[in-house]
Amino acid sequence: MSIRDWPVQERPREKLLAHGAATLSDAELLAIFLRTGVAGRSAVDLARHLLAAFGGLRQLLEADLHGFSAHLGLGPAKYAQLQAVLEMGRRHLAARIQRDSALESPQAVRDYLKARLRHEPHEVFACLFLDTRHRVLAFEVLFHGSIDGASVYPRQVVKRALAHNAAAVILTHNHPSGVAEPSQADRQLTQKLKEALALVEVRVLDHFVVGDGEPVSLAEYGWI
Repeated sequence: MSIRDWPVQERPREKLLAHGAATLSDAELLAIFLRTGVAGRSAVDLARHLLAAFGGLRQLLEADLHGFSAHLGLGPAKYAQLQAVLEMGRRHLAARIQRDSALESPQAVRDYLKARLRHEPHEVFACLFLDTRHRVLAFEVLFHGSIDGASVYPRQVVKRALAHNAAAVILTHNHPSGVAEPSQADRQLTQKLKEALALVEVRVLDHFVVGDGEPVSLAEYGWI
């Protein structure tokens, strides 16, 4: 049965307009993006099939072009559209944290860092550089590592902080395993960077570890 034959209140697009996007399931949201199904399958049926094939929405969103295009109903055009949607989401989150003080919008910072780092297949280390009012000057990925860890050099972090004339930084890195529990090595690295940046009067406000759930704050553990 085509979606056009469904009761109006059950159609994904009409549900979104009436009740908001948050009320839709992953399959319904994906169906709106797909717009049409294929022979014998509505857009929602196709969306459910794709979510099952990829193992979930996150895996579908993080697929490369080859993996994405290997499935019925998907191709380079849809892949380009999806990447554009994802980048718009990242830029929207970036605009939110650039508009306000990072300390006044802690959830916006968490959302942005997760959007930027969760999809990385290997560990990366990055910094949010902040001005004296704790507004974001720049976000930079500084080091790429193996699946087990990244080699982080304090000299380079200090150099980039000075280049941005930053007054403070928020450190962040991801755990590709999805488990965001800070390790002893994470705590030691934080202390080393805090001491190095203090020499040039740059404060470390926090260090977030990004995994599958909410990014974990070392400051909230009392480790900053």
